[in-house]
Amino acid sequence: MRRLFLLCSLALTLVYAKDSVEFKYAPKNLERTYPTAQNQILSYNNVLENVRTSIVNISIKKEVNSNQLGANPFFNDPFFKEFFKGYGDIPQDRIQQALGSGVVVSQDGYIVTNNHVVEGANKIIVNLAGDKKEYEAKLIGKDEKSDLAIIKIEAKNLNAVTFYDSDKVKVGDVVFALGNPFGVGETITQGIVSATGRSGVGIVEYEDFIQTDASINPGNSGGALINSAGHLIGINSAIISKSGGNVGIGFAIPSNMVTTVATSLIESGKYTRAYLGVNISDISDDMSKFYNDNYGALITSVEDNSPAAKAGLKRGDLIIEVNGKKIGSASELKNTIGSYAPSKTVTVKFLRDKKVDTKNVMLATLDNKTLNGELEYKGLKLTQINPTHKQQLNITINGVLVINVDEKSEAYSAGVRKNDIIIQVEDNEIATLDDFKRATGSKDKKRVFIYRKGYILAIVL
Repeated sequence: MRRLFLLCSLALTLVYAKDSVEFKYAPKNLERTYPTAQNQILSYNNVLENVRTSIVNISIKKEVNSNQLGANPFFNDPFFKEFFKGYGDIPQDRIQQALGSGVVVSQDGYIVTNNHVVEGANKIIVNLAGDKKEYEAKLIGKDEKSDLAIIKIEAKNLNAVTFYDSDKVKVGDVVFALGNPFGVGETITQGIVSATGRSGVGIVEYEDFIQTDASINPGNSGGALINSAGHLIGINSAIISKSGGNVGIGFAIPSNMVTTVATSLIESGKYTRAYLGVNISDISDDMSKFYNDNYGALITSVEDNSPAAKAGLKRGDLIIEVNGKKIGSASELKNTIGSYAPSKTVTVKFLRDKKVDTKNVMLATLDNKTLNGELEYKGLKLTQINPTHKQQLNITINGVLVINVDEKSEAYSAGVRKNDIIIQVEDNEIATLDDFKRATGSKDKKRVFIYRKGYILAIVL
């Protein structure tokens, strides 16, 4: 072992003798500056004291069924309930409780939190800092694609948080994460911004996270990430961890995305994203040489009759800028377009044949548009049944699968639920998304036949 070490040392010596390297050194006369003296205490108390009352504790209650047999409609019949009484065959609903955090965004009671904090809640309870009263909150709207939700309590003169432009957040900025983890009360942790513009994490569909090493613990979800001036730069959303504990990799939804989504949720109860109509990808170093060493979002296909098609964009164009904002990747384009309202006209700068060109594009809505094999229709998100779905759901039928339902939509009120399979609309059997689009082309209400866990029901939609 010693011989090997000596040989390695010799080899290294020979290498350094051949390749001389000049190392860069810091000046020797650098002075060390101390932030405090012995008669001073460095503190952020004045900043935190003001903002901590903008943070609320959220507890939810929701009924969950402990047995899949509950899906059978016969178990909801009082006769059968009485018949099986005492045999344990009828699943009993139980109450599940969970804790999270929220941030007051208006003096009259609007609160922003994560969608996953309030999802499926039958009852939402809010506790304010320094107030022993419990407030029952109403769900105003939610956006699963960004993991944001707005709730409201009946209260006045609340301490609304002050927003900061998250585009101006820099790596190394001192930040604080505020929330109510584990139900122990208010907590504040300190750290720095580790990165901005984080995407591709796989948490939600639209990702543009601020990454921080400030501890974000269970129960901090929906809480505030603030800068050293006491301004909100993000809503705490998730952590990366193998054990569930904090390891210094936390993510917050940037404040600019929060204000855009929250404003729409408060005004209309939903957030509708703009639609460009292109499939896009990142480019490699080799590919960038074809575009004058630029990076951006490469158009790989353009949907027929889409805003992009009408504007003249085509496969092979590299989008590098939208409305003056530089685009460096496919995820940046997706987030940028998704931040605009439908019918907005944007200026798209792109490279084609190594020449820069611009087009004005009038964006459209994602509603009732097929995107990446999915269709949005009246609050439903649909996809075509594939072999994987059939195996997971243990079915053999064809149709379109409901993968999500907006709880404020007409479809939800009519009785459509997640994992329902639409098999027929009026007299038209449904096997594909195109079948569904043709069958629902007019605005008239129609009979829709749904397969749900072994039985078929009909609704009007």
